[in-house]
Amino acid sequence: MGDTDRLVTHLNSFRTWLEHEKRASPRTVESYLRDLQTLVDYLHSRVKEEQPTLASLTLPVLRGWLAARSKGRGANTISRNVSSLRAFCRWARKHGHLKDDPSELLKAPKYRRKLPESLSVPDTGRLMDAPIERPTTSTRRRDLQIAREAISLRDRCMLEITYGSGLRVSEAVGLNLADIARDTGTARIRGKGSKERIVPLGSKALDAFDAWMKVRPRMVDPRTREQDPEAVFLSRRGQRITVRQVQYLTKEYGELATGASTVHPHMLRHACATHLLDGGADLRMIQELLGHSSLSTTQRYTHVSMDHIMKVYDGAHPLARPGGRARASGDE
Repeated sequence: MGDTDRLVTHLNSFRTWLEHEKRASPRTVESYLRDLQTLVDYLHSRVKEEQPTLASLTLPVLRGWLAARSKGRGANTISRNVSSLRAFCRWARKHGHLKDDPSELLKAPKYRRKLPESLSVPDTGRLMDAPIERPTTSTRRRDLQIAREAISLRDRCMLEITYGSGLRVSEAVGLNLADIARDTGTARIRGKGSKERIVPLGSKALDAFDAWMKVRPRMVDPRTREQDPEAVFLSRRGQRITVRQVQYLTKEYGELATGASTVHPHMLRHACATHLLDGGADLRMIQELLGHSSLSTTQRYTHVSMDHIMKVYDGAHPLARPGGRARASGDE
């Protein structure tokens, strides 16, 4: 058996394909390979194969692997394991390494997807104002006071853009100054898989952006006086702000605005979609805004209020409108 026949060799090629051809996100790549590594470990320990190959992936072996994985793990984990295996097998078959795909005969366990948490419109409004209204400790040091004012304007801008354009936290953090087209009120977003999309920036987000731009030069490294020349959102030391920092700040402002300590950046993305849908926006438009490749993903992100459902129903159903039943039956 040559090295090219080994399963680990194919897994390395699969990783390369995911990263460079499919352009999957690093998180997706690591998730797939982590799941598939558990299969390799199973073949070593349970099936006693020192150098497993693609031929080792028989239906009984795969069922045994999933049975072993299911002990102490939930349906979500097992379903994800099956998805990772299917992605690998489809790749292997497409590239001529696998004749028959045993993963097609596997059944993934069913599980209920949780609806993402959202924020009400009033709570979202209070959250947007929280950076400006947050109590600040008075200080005699002017430089510290200036820094706090700049941070407040930065955070409000960050929240307004994240919510107003429905961004993922990584997309907000990755924004560059060159991505903002102030004249058209739009931003270029690099999403999952390096896919780009153009999103609108609302008037409040643009106002917050203008206010932040006026004080952005203050955010410099206190020792070197340098700052990241590209990033929109900077840390106190002039470096691009991190995802972790945004998560912490959103939680802090969320607690001030709503009293709950469970607010996180993704809730703003979901709130954007939900509020647009409740306001009558088309689901396809929301799909484009959020950068979803599948409409089913958009549907899962949004929960429709009963008021919105009833308004659409009353406006669209011929028998729901006043006099509709009479017209439908031919009575005048």
